[in-house]
Amino acid sequence: MKKKLNDNLTLFYFPNFPKKFNDISKKKFIVTLGIGGNIGNTKNIFDNLILCLKKDSRFTLLMTSPLLRNPPFGFLEQSYFLNGIILLKTNLCANELLKVIQRYEKKFGRKRSFQDAPRTLDIDIIFFDNKKIDTKNLIIPHKNWANRESVIIPLKYMQHN
Repeated sequence: MKKKLNDNLTLFYFPNFPKKFNDISKKKFIVTLGIGGNIGNTKNIFDNLILCLKKDSRFTLLMTSPLLRNPPFGFLEQSYFLNGIILLKTNLCANELLKVIQRYEKKFGRKRSFQDAPRTLDIDIIFFDNKKIDTKNLIIPHKNWANRESVIIPLKYMQHN
């Protein structure tokens, strides 16, 4: 199913997006991840990422958002992106989480050629509990998240009780 929001923005509903997974987890930190991609079969990559995260004992998946098809920003000479949100719990600290998600990006073919370049999979830590982190390698909440339709719209459409 899809819902056209305007000429540039369309929400897509698939079996894994949006989905509620778990309500119960003894893990410490609630994390909001933003996912995006525009190279290859992005929806399949996202589905495979969900499978990997479900199997990874370091994480408990809570829920996902619908996926948003939206135009690129920064570097505009590229395809539209598919973006979504994953809410999960973990006991990893923020820096350990960053290393793990960068390994997942690499596993799914992410190449870092230049700022805002096309990519198979981009995973951003939008929020990490209620923590504020500002280091050379990691800024949480994610910089400019509140100005990005690719984050705000999927967040808004997540299923809350």
